[in-house]
Amino acid sequence: MTFEKPTMKIALLTTDNREHADDYHQLKPLFGTAPEALLQGFAAIPEVEIHVVSCVRQPVNSPEKIAPNIFYHSLLVSKSGWMRTGYAGCIRAVRKKLREISPDIVHGQGTERDCAISAVFSGFPNVLTVHGNMRLIAKVNQVRPFSFPWLAARLEKFTVPRTDGVVCITNYTREAVADLAPSIWVLPNAVDKMFFDAQNVQSNDLPTGLCVGAICHRKNQNNFIRALDSLARQEKFKIIFLGQTDDSAYSREFFELIKDRSWCEYKGFAGRAELKKHFESASFTVLPTLEDNCPMVVLEAMAAGVPVMASNVGGVPDLIHPEITGLFCDPQKPETFAAGVHRLVGDAALSNRLAAAAKIEARNRFHPEIIARRHVEIYREVISKK
Repeated sequence: MTFEKPTMKIALLTTDNREHADDYHQLKPLFGTAPEALLQGFAAIPEVEIHVVSCVRQPVNSPEKIAPNIFYHSLLVSKSGWMRTGYAGCIRAVRKKLREISPDIVHGQGTERDCAISAVFSGFPNVLTVHGNMRLIAKVNQVRPFSFPWLAARLEKFTVPRTDGVVCITNYTREAVADLAPSIWVLPNAVDKMFFDAQNVQSNDLPTGLCVGAICHRKNQNNFIRALDSLARQEKFKIIFLGQTDDSAYSREFFELIKDRSWCEYKGFAGRAELKKHFESASFTVLPTLEDNCPMVVLEAMAAGVPVMASNVGGVPDLIHPEITGLFCDPQKPETFAAGVHRLVGDAALSNRLAAAAKIEARNRFHPEIIARRHVEIYREVISKK
């Protein structure tokens, strides 16, 4: 691919997950699933030049480029410059770097950390993407005052009215920010290209479902497990749980629940490559969540050709056409969990039909290059108005 002089220079502010995970020895920057997929799309568009900017507390290895048209900049910010000071140190460091880059537009990824507020105070035309609706998450989880989620919710309310526009990954977010944002575009997340290459080959021995997500109240695994008890006495299947856990009361209850149920298995956190392998042997994927915006596991399962059942809450209805590309369940009616799993376990024709339609839908709607090009259109619109 030949890269000519770019027609647009974009600064993408996103978290380097080496900072998020306190894992500073990794040699390459690590980004969230959605920003990583978006960058894959930008890498295929030679007319744009991308500058990824991430703040870190400790020095990290920083390659000059992560693709021919994508530059990377890590900015060292002392501990005093983060949340306790309203990310003042991050804002200053980002502003200084952006004056060097001189982008046409700045894009802040996520409102829960430093990226959004740094974009808003960048001095350049800017947009934000809301990944997790922090105000809604804080409400669902009934978070404690002055806890990190509580502060992040207030940060979201502060930054959204001050940007030039918000990229909403579902209509759920659009409704949540409609009274705050000056301009809104609805555009789903991109999906990592590796998931489109997955070859799903199900085992003939035991139908196996995946339940992917941090083990927590919002993801609702414990009610899901209890709801499947009666079905497990009638049908043979297995549910594999993947996701981070902690020492909370909810996690302790989760481990007590799966300890006595042979059809449940917890396999810890899975990175993208490992998750792809799980998809290639899974019979179906379930998401019994109480609240979600644009859950990546739904998009990734669709791209991998794995039948999906997910809660009809939040932004999920934007992603699935019921009975065509997936099934819905109702987290307020646990009996729908068992009914949906029963259908996926017992009706191979239904599962195959859902998987085939979902894979086509994912390629048409969530492929990285499609999403990246739509972002470029949004950037042009903002720049033209400024």
